[in-house]
Amino acid sequence: MAGPAQAAERHTDERRTGEDPAAAPAEPSVRRRLPRPGRRALLVLVVLALLLGAFGVWALYGSSWLRVEKVSVDGTRVLTERRVLDAADVPLGAPLASLDATAVERRVRETLRRVDEVRVVRAWPHGVGVHVTERRPVLLLRKDGGDTGEGARYVEVDAEGVRFATVGEAPEGVPFLAVEPRADAQAQQRFSARALRRAAADVLAGLPAGVREDARTVRAASYDALTVELTGARTVRWGSAERGTAKNRALRALMKASPDAAHFDVSAPTAPAASPSRPSPP
Repeated sequence: MAGPAQAAERHTDERRTGEDPAAAPAEPSVRRRLPRPGRRALLVLVVLALLLGAFGVWALYGSSWLRVEKVSVDGTRVLTERRVLDAADVPLGAPLASLDATAVERRVRETLRRVDEVRVVRAWPHGVGVHVTERRPVLLLRKDGGDTGEGARYVEVDAEGVRFATVGEAPEGVPFLAVEPRADAQAQQRFSARALRRAAADVLAGLPAGVREDARTVRAASYDALTVELTGARTVRWGSAERGTAKNRALRALMKASPDAAHFDVSAPTAPAASPSRPSPP
């Protein structure tokens, strides 16, 4: 137990130094620093990274581990798998990493006009997939003005107006396109043949669903003079392919109001007309 003399001595020391033990700052904490890797360790890491990179390049391009061994095709409807494979011309045994998918897609599109879209993907470790979407015919052209008799040939036209295939048998349910150009040469030069075919396809797409199924021929005198022939000797004068939604509504209203009419004119959808009635069956 400290006596009065020791207490007085401690008090004297505190006054002499000017320090208050209660107010003395705490000792700074010791910061731990991670040891820095030496030059030898850094060199080892760099060498390992280079070795791994070299091994990866060899595995992708030099080894036999990641080579093209199989090419698969899907999405075909009319085309055969063999035709797509021949058009794709993917080299078997080549490194999968070096496959030029863009070049393969270009070869398929240029060789097979029936193909609308194509996508080539790598299927590691040994496969290549070729996914195709074929064009679908929405209109038919009689080739070289031929008839529908034996030996007739037809050109299939898709929704974009693209002529993509010639067939010997007309697909069921696909209407014909009859291009009957006007004598007005200036009007003919305004639109290309493909634009006219696409306009005819747009007219078909704009028809009400039930009416579209009855379409047999689309006659195109010009871009703004399109007429659809339906079953039952009915016709629809559509005009141009523009304002399809308004013409669709006008035609549905006309057919509902005049179910026995033979001719419907919706070329001006704000003033549609129907005439005359079909003769009654005997």
